[in-house]
Amino acid sequence: MTVMSYREALRSTLREELIRDDDVFLIGEEIGVFEGSYKITAGLLQEFGEKRVRDTPIAEEGFVGAAIGAAMLGLRPVVELMTINFSLVAIDQIVNHAAKIYGMFGGQTSVPMVIRTPGGGGQQLGATHSQNIELYYAFVPGLKVVAPSTPADAKALLRAAIRDDDPVLFLENLALYNVRGEVPDDLPPAEIGKAAVTRPGTDITIIGYSRMAAVAMDVAQELAAEGISAEVVDLRSLRPLDRDTIVASVRRTGCAVVAEDDWLTYGIGAEIAATISDGAFDHLDAPVRRVAAAEVPLPYAKPLENAALPSADSLLTAVRETLAAVGRRR
Repeated sequence: MTVMSYREALRSTLREELIRDDDVFLIGEEIGVFEGSYKITAGLLQEFGEKRVRDTPIAEEGFVGAAIGAAMLGLRPVVELMTINFSLVAIDQIVNHAAKIYGMFGGQTSVPMVIRTPGGGGQQLGATHSQNIELYYAFVPGLKVVAPSTPADAKALLRAAIRDDDPVLFLENLALYNVRGEVPDDLPPAEIGKAAVTRPGTDITIIGYSRMAAVAMDVAQELAAEGISAEVVDLRSLRPLDRDTIVASVRRTGCAVVAEDDWLTYGIGAEIAATISDGAFDHLDAPVRRVAAAEVPLPYAKPLENAALPSADSLLTAVRETLAAVGRRR
């Protein structure tokens, strides 16, 4: 077992996969000489050279398209987009090409590529650089979308994504890069599409992904000190979505709160709530509560930014109000 940061887990996995498979290469803006905006690719250009670690112009549509072509011809590109906000420049390539080529070509060719990209607020980067727009991609059949919340999951899911024969959007929240945790030395690839019950409980289920899955763990620990047993479900994958694990947890606890960093309207939480309604309605003792970001372009001013983002306090309030409504609050 090794303790490492989320950032270190990503970097070490990229290095291991570059060593393991000569078909793997990295491509993106400033990932070589500058070593990446968030230093995920530090040292990899020096070790593997320009053929395997390829700097690109600021032209997301162009280099995502180039990566798709390389994947169709048998390579395994790992694209780094400086931020998920810039994926909008390449959305045609991602949605109309990467996601659809396998089906439109009748399975004659696949697109085994990964698009790594950070997102999320809290860094005072302004409204156009702080969005959680993973819903745009989780909506699209043909793509896989994963969102690890811990260093161990970052390593296991990135390893799985690189080895997968389908295009995978790999989401990284900026707030997680310095988070540290234990990572098994012999960690196998994760199963994409499988959620994890990261903390068992009996009173209420808290469901989250990426940063909010980590916040949910902190909230569950605080609730435990009050005698409340909260079960935490970390989605880990948004497409495929592990509906069975979600439903099974809510059937056990009878209550659920969904926490997400994106906006409430049409958000990931709406899909989770519908899933619970379909599969566990008769087990619910209270309506499903949702905690999400304020529906505004994220402010730059730090106090306003913090007020707009979901937090441990807002999640605690939702959990306590839900439990009080059914008489479980101690």
